[in-house]
Amino acid sequence: MFGIGLPELIVIFVLALLVLGPQRLPELARALGRGFKELQRATQEIKEEIDAETRKLDQEIAPPHSTQPETSPEVRTEGKAP
Repeated sequence: MFGIGLPELIVIFVLALLVLGPQRLPELARALGRGFKELQRATQEIKEEIDAETRKLDQEIAPPHSTQPETSPEVRTEGKAP
């Protein structure tokens, strides 16, 4: 989690408790939670849009698949004199 360990989280929590007080700390935590959730949702939407565009471009670039196998005339040179 961003290279922050348990001791650092405890120091941040204690500082936030001293600066904001016990009444506003739960409110701040909820706001941060909502913000992270919104950021996660927006990131997922962007990823889905990029994936959809990539698939669309792949389909446009890829050659169409034919339902009938391609047949090419076979040229036989056996038995013919040069």
